[in-house]
Amino acid sequence: MSKLTKNQKLVADKVEAGKAYSLKEAAELVKEITTTKFEASVDIDVRLGVDPRKANQMVRGVVSLPNGTGKVTRVLALCTPDQEAAAKEAGADYVGLDEYIEKIKQGWTDVDVIITMPSCMGKLGPLGRVLGPRGLMPNPKSGTVTMDVAKAVKEVKQGKIDFKVDKAGIVHASIGKVTFTPQQIFENAKEFLQTIIKLKPAAAKGTYMKSVFISSTMSAGIKVDPKSVE
Repeated sequence: MSKLTKNQKLVADKVEAGKAYSLKEAAELVKEITTTKFEASVDIDVRLGVDPRKANQMVRGVVSLPNGTGKVTRVLALCTPDQEAAAKEAGADYVGLDEYIEKIKQGWTDVDVIITMPSCMGKLGPLGRVLGPRGLMPNPKSGTVTMDVAKAVKEVKQGKIDFKVDKAGIVHASIGKVTFTPQQIFENAKEFLQTIIKLKPAAAKGTYMKSVFISSTMSAGIKVDPKSVE
């Protein structure tokens, strides 16, 4: 049997294998078992009892994390000239329309979120092949296609994220940084999980929230008792 490294031993001493912790305990533990020298992200993985192949069991939504994500989110606002000043004031990193559409056509995608208006979506259609695979295509369901561009920019900058269940029935999201306090991690995780609970499809049968794990970049996952969330 191979010898445990110092960091592996630390995790083994702190986290009991197979034990489901309360959300509050997990928020404290994830900080204790993180040994990376860089500022690691705190991630959450939720396995749902849904069949994502069926349209009536798709789980997708947005949530505003009370303590933000801890990340610098680069926002591109594609809007008409009358909305540009407000979008800039709200914190958009890039603002414009035709000039940025041309840049994207040439391969530029150096942003995290694109927000636009319904009237501009026709110009974005041909960019689907570039933006789609990168998760950058604006969507009304995630609030990135809106008449109030400035409000959407402000919300994204303050910690609004969108999420979607994958083909395996798992929702994954980054909910903060290990530099957050345990209370901040707990509050963000709780808000995220309660949003998922509210989105339970009527067609979903049996156990809805099958498992919840919290981890940081490169750390072991901590099993969370779903009942500590509800």
